[in-house]
Amino acid sequence: MSQPTPFDDGSRSPLSGLRVLDLTRLAAGNMLTHMLADFGADVIKVERPGVGDDLRRFGKHESWWKEYSRSKRSLSLNPRSEEGQEILLKLVKTADVFVENFVPGTLEKWSIGPDVLMEMNPDLVIVRVSGWGQTGPYAHKPGFGSLIEGMSGFAAMTGFADREPLLPPLALADMIAGLAGYGAVLAALRARDQGLARGQVIDLSLFEPLFSVIGPTATAYAIDGIVPKRSGNWGDIAAPRSVYECADGDYLAMSATMQSMWEKLADAIGQPELIEDPRFLTNPDRVKNRAELEAIVGAFFMRRTAAENLAYFEECGITVGPICDISDLIAHPYTLGREVIKTYADPDHGTLPMHAPFPRLSETPATVRAPAPEQGQHSAEVLAEIGLSADQIAALRDKGIV
Repeated sequence: MSQPTPFDDGSRSPLSGLRVLDLTRLAAGNMLTHMLADFGADVIKVERPGVGDDLRRFGKHESWWKEYSRSKRSLSLNPRSEEGQEILLKLVKTADVFVENFVPGTLEKWSIGPDVLMEMNPDLVIVRVSGWGQTGPYAHKPGFGSLIEGMSGFAAMTGFADREPLLPPLALADMIAGLAGYGAVLAALRARDQGLARGQVIDLSLFEPLFSVIGPTATAYAIDGIVPKRSGNWGDIAAPRSVYECADGDYLAMSATMQSMWEKLADAIGQPELIEDPRFLTNPDRVKNRAELEAIVGAFFMRRTAAENLAYFEECGITVGPICDISDLIAHPYTLGREVIKTYADPDHGTLPMHAPFPRLSETPATVRAPAPEQGQHSAEVLAEIGLSADQIAALRDKGIV
């Protein structure tokens, strides 16, 4: 178990006292350990000297790093070297969780596979993040999120029928895997606390979490044998449900998928007779005839501006909302009132807005305890905690080990 870190604020963080060694790069592992850090774990980010985590260079600037590595400590260490591995194994003895996303087999090639790690610390929870998993015919393949978003069925379902499949404009597969991994770590720690297991290995692929959240595609295909086609904003689950252009060129989103909401909408657009229309009687009927239905609903939206439509439908109790970009959200009444975005200290910019910790626990909430670290910022501090002297640390730096 770790000791409180220098930036502990004394709050009742539920994961305080847990030490996490994070050897991952890019998004999935950092999302996982970011959640652990927000809830109080001491996350030690292990980065190769002179190279660092690729997340530092993800996108146009360090925004990904600053947001998803907050409240972590950075240790520069080369785990490929013999001396670096000796230091890593000393840290493993003090850790609760070990997270890596090397190509499967890499740790074994370095002779520090899970068997070695768990021999050093039988209570260690090891998370192995990869694109396709540690087993199976794709285990040896690189697994970037875009490939998973393509192969999982997500891209095939996304976009308009007359255009190419769409990949998401964000690291969707990685981030969902990170959230899934966070839950898996808590489950493994709970199993350890209950005496059901000591340490164990979590095999976390990017593919399986994304496949699990895109809907019951395999079940539906087994029932009807139909492969869903891309249908833009309509989807094949319910209707009416789309993005609607308004008179001023702005767009609104609406979902009237429940029967009661559809009936309320029909009244609101002045066509209550549609409720008994055989084409629109039930949700399956509306989905089948959605082109006709969406044309009717869309024509009503075009009569008013977005602001006028929002006000009108809200008064009618219809579920309509704006299409926002980040410039809207920064000043939106919802995000301000709920404090979805908070401002935190940053050494380079003074302050920066970021998403607030979530989910919200009433008694032991998550907190942001420090900005994302500079590379190697905590190397001397962490190494001293496992007994290395200042002279030893200096010698390791001279060799490029730390």
